[in-house]
Amino acid sequence: MKLGALSLYENALLFGHDATPHLVAFERSGDSEICCYAREGRRLLTRRIPFHPFLLLASTDLLKGYGGAVEVETLAGEAPLRYLGRVPGWGDLLKLRAHVQKLSGKTAAAPDAPYRFFGDPVHQHLLLSGQTHFLGHAFEDLKRLQLDIETYCAPGFEFPNAERETDRITAIALRDSTGWERVLSGRELDEATMLQELTREIQARDPDVLEGHNLFRFDLPYLTARAGRHGLPLRWGRDGSALTGHPSRLQVAERTITYTKYEIVGRHIVDTWMLANFYDVAARELEGYGLKEVARHFGLSPPDRVTIPAHRASWYFDHDPETLCRYALDDVRETGALAALLSRSYFVQAQIFPYGYQNVILRGTATKIDALLIREYLRQRRAIPAPGPAQPFAGGYTAVKYVGVARSVLHCDVASLYPSLMLKDGLFPRSDTQGVFPVLLKDLRDFRLQAKAAARAAPTELERQGTEALQATFKVLINSFYGYLGFQMGHFNDFEQARRVAAAGRDLIRQVVAWLEDRGCQVIEVDTDGLYFMPPPTVREPGAEAALVEELTRTLPAGITLEFDGRYPAMFSYKMKNYALLDAAGRLIIRGSGLRSRGLELFQRRWMEEMFRLALEGERGKIPALLDRYRAAFRSHEFDVEMFMKTETLQESLESYREKVRQKKRNPAAAYELALKAERPYQPGDQISHYVTGRGRKVKVHEHGKLAAEWDPAHPDENVEYYIGKLEELHAKFLPLLEGGGPVAEEGKEAEGEA
Repeated sequence: MKLGALSLYENALLFGHDATPHLVAFERSGDSEICCYAREGRRLLTRRIPFHPFLLLASTDLLKGYGGAVEVETLAGEAPLRYLGRVPGWGDLLKLRAHVQKLSGKTAAAPDAPYRFFGDPVHQHLLLSGQTHFLGHAFEDLKRLQLDIETYCAPGFEFPNAERETDRITAIALRDSTGWERVLSGRELDEATMLQELTREIQARDPDVLEGHNLFRFDLPYLTARAGRHGLPLRWGRDGSALTGHPSRLQVAERTITYTKYEIVGRHIVDTWMLANFYDVAARELEGYGLKEVARHFGLSPPDRVTIPAHRASWYFDHDPETLCRYALDDVRETGALAALLSRSYFVQAQIFPYGYQNVILRGTATKIDALLIREYLRQRRAIPAPGPAQPFAGGYTAVKYVGVARSVLHCDVASLYPSLMLKDGLFPRSDTQGVFPVLLKDLRDFRLQAKAAARAAPTELERQGTEALQATFKVLINSFYGYLGFQMGHFNDFEQARRVAAAGRDLIRQVVAWLEDRGCQVIEVDTDGLYFMPPPTVREPGAEAALVEELTRTLPAGITLEFDGRYPAMFSYKMKNYALLDAAGRLIIRGSGLRSRGLELFQRRWMEEMFRLALEGERGKIPALLDRYRAAFRSHEFDVEMFMKTETLQESLESYREKVRQKKRNPAAAYELALKAERPYQPGDQISHYVTGRGRKVKVHEHGKLAAEWDPAHPDENVEYYIGKLEELHAKFLPLLEGGGPVAEEGKEAEGEA
């Protein structure tokens, strides 16, 4: 792909110093070989090459007493990790690691360990070889196969469990990127035959990538468990090996997600549920991460999409299996569309970073930047620094200066604030003696600008999507270089430089705020590198607004650019990072956990959306009637149970819960109480949907909970007063802001520095 006069993929620092094309997967083969899988057109080629794994050492004294063969190479420079120790095979490396760990008294994960062990053999190979995945391929060249299963849930349970004798797989839907589709129906095949046929299809279609929604946390564990009951290994590997998995966990913003990480030899696994989680870290737009919710959000659901309530899936298997199969097929179609939308940037990252495609998705950005730096230092055979000790430092400047409804709102961002300051002031890691960090950062910034221009000029939609994925990837990486400075495990981290970058950023944003306020603007919210504000009445025409932003930009230092990011007729400002916007097309955008909390029942979220729209469209006087309409709907039992039920996941065993309640270490909870009353073997990870019964607003929820599946529309028993009370509490909370919004005296503050 040519971007301007520069061939992007010829940049060895970014895309690796071995540009072998068409490589789609790497796997360790035996103890001392790497198997490389390459796809050229329809042909899949395999090649085995010698593999001698390595350990980085701070001293050869760590080898004393080790009886195995180690080939030691001294790296140039004075950084601590100065010795590259290579051994004949992977088993030898594990023995050597155990030896140096015992001798040093430090585990491999300790930041101050006098050695560095890379536990993924593919990562080791890519670090030393300079090869990466998918060079010479476009995203459309990948062979992608989507998988979805439907399952039977026995009466009395809310969520299927593969360990129950009464549960089973009822349908398996498959689709691949050629347009081929097939549904295996449990009414036509027994479960064992379905699993055998699934394996046969995967081997026959031979995908590079297996895609699914919530694969790691549901589909693959369920398939593995059911296959185990039938004594059928899921031999999905390109070498005929079985699917394998091990417990893992993943940090997504403030949440820790536990899951089973599965692997297939020669193939990659992409879970669109995880892609949606990663997307929402920055966007904060999704109401939930279920496939239907995410597909609707992105406009991927066709009008004739078959929908089945989750708790009715077993009924459809018993009474209408054809509809169940159509539903499953629509699931894999939406999964394929969602993966194509959200995974393109990771495809580009797999062309850059020394990780497999699957691991590129699951690794943090700072870890990936660290790998780029290490790869280049190893190529140059230079010694590698040890991570510096963590130090606290203040982060960006954030402030809320106006709450309530604002009109004629502008949004501006300082383009790549921290990277721009780093390049302008030379704020780079001092341990990077070879100057790799600034070259990477500058190249990425230049390539992003070229990719943006190429996307605008692309002659076809496919080319536009490809270059747009490039520029989006580069944007994420560019903005992560500041975070890398404060990354505790980063070998080239520099907390002092991170402190300087953040301080310069705060000073610059405060300068922007002061300039706007001096010219009569009302700043609404400031968030690190961008701000929402209302210009004065004299500056509320597009031309005048643009002139204001241009004038402000001219006051900024060279290399710092202010970007006009949006114009909104109205905005509701609630608190930091919590607001609602009405755009020029009439679309309502709600951001922030305080306004989109998944702890709210659906009726609360829907009411808030309608309430915000009325307020922002200047129809505040209609809000009391909206409240009355919802009250009346509850009193006449118009709402289906899905509007007021809560779905919770059991995080601990029932025994652990019961003991904590007995010791008063936690409060009783409705979901656990219902699980205990069911006298069924509920397990951690099972989900329970429930609602509140009884009379009155002050009921104890854990004493009046009832399974959502037991709600009878012919005899509704939800607690009307309780739910109306929750609605009125919301109304009372927002009413003062809707009626009396204005400037607030809250001072800006410095966010805590984070990687």
